[in-house]
Amino acid sequence: MKNVKVILRESVPSLGEPGAVVAVKPGYARNYLLPRGLAYEATAANLRHLEDEKKAVEARARRDFLEARRRASKMEGVSLTFHARAGEESKLFGSITSADIADRLKEQGLDFEVDRRWVDLPDPIKALGVYTVPIRLHADVRPEIKVWVIKSD
Repeated sequence: MKNVKVILRESVPSLGEPGAVVAVKPGYARNYLLPRGLAYEATAANLRHLEDEKKAVEARARRDFLEARRRASKMEGVSLTFHARAGEESKLFGSITSADIADRLKEQGLDFEVDRRWVDLPDPIKALGVYTVPIRLHADVRPEIKVWVIKSD
């Protein structure tokens, strides 16, 4: 019996990931993959549609990467200074969070807003000093900014 080709819509263990064109037994396709919506037939029109979709996704990914690189170049050399009250051993009364850094970045005149979730600060800053904080603009683009925390009078 001849295998049939299907295009996977969802990840199927030991078969493939979404968008993969795989050859399976006709009964497996007819009785399992197609009725459950895990795949659809690999007709010429569907294969063309899949190629168009892949090209659109690649173009969008490239555009997002280039936009992130442009934003990263705008952030080069950005340095933020926070004046904070501090007690003994340079410990702050309070802390500086990723939201504080994102708000201060909005005041820097950038042509885009930095979301607080992009600020890669695992724990709030709780002491005086100079910190290097990465900003996640894209999976491959992570510019770093300097954050100075100095004692206020």
